[in-house]
Amino acid sequence: MRSLRYSINVTLDGCCHHEAGLPPDAESMDFWAAEMERADALVFGRITYGMMESDWRRPASEVWPDWVGDDDVRFAEAIDTTPKHVVSRTLTDVDWNARLLEGDPVDAVRRLKSEPGGDLWVGGVALPRTLADAGLIDEIVLAVHPIVAGHGPTLLAGLENRIRLDLVDRRRFRSGVDVLRYRPTHR
Repeated sequence: MRSLRYSINVTLDGCCHHEAGLPPDAESMDFWAAEMERADALVFGRITYGMMESDWRRPASEVWPDWVGDDDVRFAEAIDTTPKHVVSRTLTDVDWNARLLEGDPVDAVRRLKSEPGGDLWVGGVALPRTLADAGLIDEIVLAVHPIVAGHGPTLLAGLENRIRLDLVDRRRFRSGVDVLRYRPTHR
């Protein structure tokens, strides 16, 4: 069975909006590049897929835009080239090295986990909550930013079942961000 890892930036008050934390620096981009490189494939919902594609798909010119700095290139190349699976009830077609997972999201990801291959990574907000409730997430990695956002979507909001976790690794960035790696205790 393939492992499914969920990684996300989050503020101290649980906000997981992509602009709520500290601006990315070389250390954080190196971390996120490594997270992408560890994955055999990425799993996105429709919204996260669209957001990531608009920012990180390699342009047809093969030249990254000016806003993709030297610290970003490794991440950009990792996310661009990694195979993607998109869970959506409304999309009828995807590209960017992606395939559409049809049907119920839980069933679709369960089938994907049972296929041969390496570890999977899921990103976003809504889809990970659904998969966590179904017990499909094997590891949760939080990059906790020393900021209180006071607004925005919160981590796993609306989760139906409490999930007990064991801390398996901790790392501190120079910026004050703490990366906490957890696994559910029932595994």
